[in-house]
Amino acid sequence: MSVRKALFLLSTLFACSLGSAWSQVPYALLQPPQPVEDTGKIEVTEFFWYGCPHCYHLEGAINNWLKTKPADVVFRRVPAYPSDSWGDMAKLFYTIEAMGLLDQYHSKIFDAIHKDGVNLANKKIRDAWLSKNGIDPAKYAEVEKSFTVATKVARARQLTLAYKVDSVPRIFVNGKYYTAAELAGSPERIFPVVDELIAMVRKEQAAAHPAQAMATKPRK
Repeated sequence: MSVRKALFLLSTLFACSLGSAWSQVPYALLQPPQPVEDTGKIEVTEFFWYGCPHCYHLEGAINNWLKTKPADVVFRRVPAYPSDSWGDMAKLFYTIEAMGLLDQYHSKIFDAIHKDGVNLANKKIRDAWLSKNGIDPAKYAEVEKSFTVATKVARARQLTLAYKVDSVPRIFVNGKYYTAAELAGSPERIFPVVDELIAMVRKEQAAAHPAQAMATKPRK
């Protein structure tokens, strides 16, 4: 057994033991809580990394949950950026977003990396993949260097630090609560826990603003 394989098995066993130990408390409180955008909606934020296989496998659950997401909830993705080695994937996410192609290519990027074994962190390989998928590499390079992308990548770094993200995927609800597979007990339990946290936030908001809560009810 290789050292890499041994470390992988140990980390898997450790994660499983954490999930078992913490299954009765499927979420945690972020300290200090972080401010969210003032949209009047409950904010659910996923921190992810394109290179993470667990993030890749969670995509199906995310897409299924989005189909029934309540109207008073907004969902955001943030490419985690805890170190320089993750920066290229953050740039990829925000460049594709700035080009208006995120909905079309987000899943394809995951597939390219985890299904097809394409190293999109390598510029030459990435440019070939872009061309193959109908995206002009020259245009991509132009947008990647834009102020908009640079600002969003820097913001992703700030958020990763502020939210104390040290593993992915991790899901936060309204900048206050968070959950993950090791907290929820399994990847399949993540979004049922998210729904529970959304309900908790609604109750907190209703208690703080009773008049507003009576006037506004969540709709499917």
